[in-house]
Amino acid sequence: MGLFDSLVGQVESALSGGQNGLMDAATHLLNDSETGGLQGLIKSFQDNGMHNEVASWIGNGQNMTITADQIQQVIGDDRLQSIAQRFGMSTQTLTSGLAEMLPHVIDKLSPNGQLPENHLVEQGLSLLKGKLLG
Repeated sequence: MGLFDSLVGQVESALSGGQNGLMDAATHLLNDSETGGLQGLIKSFQDNGMHNEVASWIGNGQNMTITADQIQQVIGDDRLQSIAQRFGMSTQTLTSGLAEMLPHVIDKLSPNGQLPENHLVEQGLSLLKGKLLG
């Protein structure tokens, strides 16, 4: 349970300042079957030239950071606006929150250097959300 508790702490830190919708938005993004869920998101980062960043999140060692602009580049303006509106936040809040959160979440979802199956991502994020909001 140590990895899970660590992830909860990092996500709680990212959610400070009243950004409770951010966890819902990240969960939606990581489970979106239309775009391939976690694996599709990883591929989008790689397709946008962020191979090293993604490799650092999945592998062992220090996680490379990303910026809100990189989130915008990978996910796209229309999709970000839709997600932000759905979860009641500004696009700027969403992009900056995801830039801070995603490297940590993806790192913790791949503790052995391998991405989990999408259904396991959904279960893990549901448990995390329940612990944070419960």
